[in-house]
Amino acid sequence: PTSILPLWMTNSKMTQWSLVSNLPPEQRSGFTKGFPYTLRCLLGDWLENQPWEFINSSDSFCVGLADRLLSAMLEKLQDLANQNCQPGPILQLTANVEHTFRREPLQLVDVIKKILEGEQALLCEKFQSLPLSIQRQREELMFGFYLQKVQYRVKEIQALRESLMQMNGNPRGAVQQNPLELQFPTQESLQVTSLQNLHALFLETTKELEEAKKQVLMRFQIWKWQQQLAGNGTPCTEDLTPLQKRFENLVDVCFQLRQQLVASGTELSSDLPLRLQERLDNVFSALIKNSFLVDKQPPQVLKTQTKFQATVRFLLGPLLLKPPHTTFTVTADIVTEKQARELAAGRPENILCESTGEIVNNVAPLETNTTSSTCCAIFKNMLLKKIKRCDRKSTESVTEEKCAVLFHAKVNLGPNKTTFRLQALSLPIVVIVHGNQDNNARATILWDNAFAEPGRIPFMVTERVSWKAMCETLNQKFMAEVQTTNGLCKEHYFFLAQKIFGDRPEDFQNLKVSWAQFNKVTQWVLKAGRGSGELGFPGHAHASSWHLQEVLPGRGFTFWQWFEGVLELTKKYLKEYWSDGLIMGFISKQYVHSCLIKEPVGTFLLRFSDSEIGGISIAYVTRLPDGSPQVENIQPFTAKQLSIRSLADCVLDLQQLEILYPCRPKHESFRTNAEVPRTTPYVRARMMIKVDESSFGSHSDLAICTYPPPTTSSLGSSTGSYSMPDMLDVDMDIGLPNNTATYPRNMDFTLPPNMMGMPDNISPPSEEDLVQMLHRDQDMHHGFLNLGSTMTNICS
Repeated sequence: PTSILPLWMTNSKMTQWSLVSNLPPEQRSGFTKGFPYTLRCLLGDWLENQPWEFINSSDSFCVGLADRLLSAMLEKLQDLANQNCQPGPILQLTANVEHTFRREPLQLVDVIKKILEGEQALLCEKFQSLPLSIQRQREELMFGFYLQKVQYRVKEIQALRESLMQMNGNPRGAVQQNPLELQFPTQESLQVTSLQNLHALFLETTKELEEAKKQVLMRFQIWKWQQQLAGNGTPCTEDLTPLQKRFENLVDVCFQLRQQLVASGTELSSDLPLRLQERLDNVFSALIKNSFLVDKQPPQVLKTQTKFQATVRFLLGPLLLKPPHTTFTVTADIVTEKQARELAAGRPENILCESTGEIVNNVAPLETNTTSSTCCAIFKNMLLKKIKRCDRKSTESVTEEKCAVLFHAKVNLGPNKTTFRLQALSLPIVVIVHGNQDNNARATILWDNAFAEPGRIPFMVTERVSWKAMCETLNQKFMAEVQTTNGLCKEHYFFLAQKIFGDRPEDFQNLKVSWAQFNKVTQWVLKAGRGSGELGFPGHAHASSWHLQEVLPGRGFTFWQWFEGVLELTKKYLKEYWSDGLIMGFISKQYVHSCLIKEPVGTFLLRFSDSEIGGISIAYVTRLPDGSPQVENIQPFTAKQLSIRSLADCVLDLQQLEILYPCRPKHESFRTNAEVPRTTPYVRARMMIKVDESSFGSHSDLAICTYPPPTTSSLGSSTGSYSMPDMLDVDMDIGLPNNTATYPRNMDFTLPPNMMGMPDNISPPSEEDLVQMLHRDQDMHHGFLNLGSTMTNICS
């Protein structure tokens, strides 16, 4: 979809100039008025790595920063001239820039801002969005600008305080140095003015510190949101070190400003120090509490009695917990959605009074690693021993119930040993007790990770999302699970939309998908019995049978259950074929028919089964007896079959398949592995599949036979073959369920004589029998073994 950036757009090294320089010259040179385009080319990436766009005033800080940027630009151009064999033109441009802007460096800032803003507008028009690396670079420049500004203000406060101290120490000095009292202000008036400036400077600096804190916390929320999306497979490789450095820088500035405030206490008005102290305490407390986070999340689908791991990190630990210090510990507890809401509302005192579950090995020390400059508590062997379920609505399932792990600790910081309560909540978790709940639990987590708004009330999430947002989520999940760069396309989205919404003529982009359409699985309807017409859960005393309300029309499964089945099949058995573009995948039978009906006989394509979970089918063109073309669909291959014989082998086995749609010979597209050298004294048997042509007109069934072709064996009695369904199901993993018709039937193969156990009640084979068994050139059907018969004789 257009809202998803191509992978190259997410490159962390992508720069604004690298994209702009590839645009036509007439586009990129239109907004360089007042600044030679040659200079823009020479400066390249350097220009966009400076905070030009955030210089928005004419105060002393901005003027000084603009002047330093001008000097840095001139130095950069001088270095480029020294590296050039013909430095004359560059030196001339350098001289012109210095002559034009040295007296008014803010004019240079305005010119550069217009150039960069024009380039960004061009990129947004071309790509619909700026690359992530450019957005992140701008955000880093903005924070750096605010941090420098606050640090500059603190130095101004210190300089003004020192000036006031000099005035107080020499009250008549200024008068003696300046006898023209009528033309110059007196010492007393200078002191009053300086005090007023000091008041204003404290207020302004505190406000700018609060603004810088907002920038840090906003970046922290972005990191948490990225971690949340990473639960669905979105790449998240951001290092926490730069964010930790931001927290440390602001705490350092906060300490410096607090020192200046304490030192200026007698010079300020009575209530100002208290008000400023309270604001600084709030800034410091917010930085402390938000720097405690879950670095490595516990599994979001958590099974009881299963070990799991997690890591929490205290970003300010290396700065504030320098040795020697008291050893602190972190505790992990399971909390319900209601308790998480109490925590978010600022009422943590009663959260752990009511037990909702028991986690074993839930305490870990908070340790500082001086080498990596990190402070972490690592939980290696936690185990959720039990869980107490909450009251749910009648339409909710246990796989829709969300909880979380609360990590909490108490630390004493500062010379006064002030106690801070550190708390960090994990991402939402669905607790299951059986593996068959995993699929629906993963649906709950996928929906929550994708569509939960930042800063929400735990764990509220919308019940309906746009189809466009759903497409982005499905595409990212598919690419992450399959580990491929080959994502879904518009034809795939059209088919998926039809599967959810049905065959509607309107534009799917304007529709919304509800949670019920996605994976609502708890609508149990009583079909018969003494309690007929009641609602409840399976196993009700008055129920004779229960029926799971189907979400997809005509199917016994939900959309997510079907889609997740495709994910698992592709991830385990079809990854290479999908990545190589050999599987068309998410398309309907009608679309397949329109593609193939006019193609030559033997043309085929591969699509995911629409009616079966985790199946892939082959559609191919054949001819009916009257010569008219016919599109046949081979019964879907499932994981059971593909674990026995690869998709490539299956395609190469079927003689009816010749050309992969549209025009790729199958022997070029599907290549089998190299021959495995013989390492045993036995003759290897290779299974092959074929189409059961007697079933034309519906799904084409399959038969599996051995290769080389065996002959029928009649050992003594009238028994002509040994049928081994039970042995195959256990030892060779090709047994077939009795209640399904989705697997290949008539799976027959023959064992060489030296592999067969000889029953005592069967006489040895005659010479004629042995001669017959050694001949391998007879018809294939003589060697088929019927898997429907029993293996009593072999097992006896």
